[in-house]
Amino acid sequence: MAAKVFIDGEAGTTGLQIHRRLRDRHDIELVSIEPARRKEPAARRDMLNGADLVILCLPDDAARQAVSLIESNAVRVIDASTAHRTEPGWTYGFPEMSGAQRAAVANSRRVANPGCYPTGFIALVRPLVQAGLLPRDWPVTVNAVSGYSGGGKGMIAEFEDAASPGYTTVPYRIYGLTLAHKHVPEMRSHSGLALPPLFAPAVGRYAQGMIVEVPLHLKALPGAPKLADLHAVLAQAYGGERFVTVASPEQAAVLKTLDPEGLNGTNRMRLFVFGSDEAGQARLVALLDNLGKGASGAAVQNLNLMLGLPEAAGLEEPLAP
Repeated sequence: MAAKVFIDGEAGTTGLQIHRRLRDRHDIELVSIEPARRKEPAARRDMLNGADLVILCLPDDAARQAVSLIESNAVRVIDASTAHRTEPGWTYGFPEMSGAQRAAVANSRRVANPGCYPTGFIALVRPLVQAGLLPRDWPVTVNAVSGYSGGGKGMIAEFEDAASPGYTTVPYRIYGLTLAHKHVPEMRSHSGLALPPLFAPAVGRYAQGMIVEVPLHLKALPGAPKLADLHAVLAQAYGGERFVTVASPEQAAVLKTLDPEGLNGTNRMRLFVFGSDEAGQARLVALLDNLGKGASGAAVQNLNLMLGLPEAAGLEEPLAP
């Protein structure tokens, strides 16, 4: 019998993308609240407790409330909000993060889907910390740009709806100016760093896709590692992975620029090591779709693992815009 899956918040940006990836599958049964009963607390409680797996695509407080409504120990949960990403008892849903993480996700009842920015940051930094090339107490900076869909319905309206009070035509803007972005705690916690990174996010006037970049002064690091050393660690960490790959030095060397929309619609993430050994400087870069490997694709990948289904099911083909 196919497992019953309920998306709580399926009308939101992430929920819609997850629904599109799941709706035509025959190895699960996607269930929804009848439209006429969506505002009934009892109907929502019944759906949360009657499903085999629930995906929460809700604001943080609403996600916590939804978890509190689940009374059945048999219900497994994937939370796409920020609420539980550093909470004890929750498994971080980045299967490629370590050799043990895939099994941890598969065996967990409570999985916190990673944030889009942290997915790229952790992928770049954690292997270097684990290998000792980057000290845990190193003052790390991360610069990133995302499409405006990463800000949810409110930000989408700002860029797409001319009638919206906050409508803007700016091509690019920075934010998170108080350095208190909600993704920073999971960046620090799951990368292995002792200090929170200095996070400088930005949004561009395009819908989806992102670049996450970590610049490093190699000559200042213990041992003054070379670009090849950084690449070797990343290549070993993700060797054989389907969704996370590392560009070869030769592939990186011929690139003159990088398009943040390059992996849109996919659950893939591509890592690059740019820089100069002569200057002793590196630019570590992750390219991914903030709605794919940064959100809905990751949720579907985690669902597959938790239900014992092929990990790539529903993720083989790019989603059309």
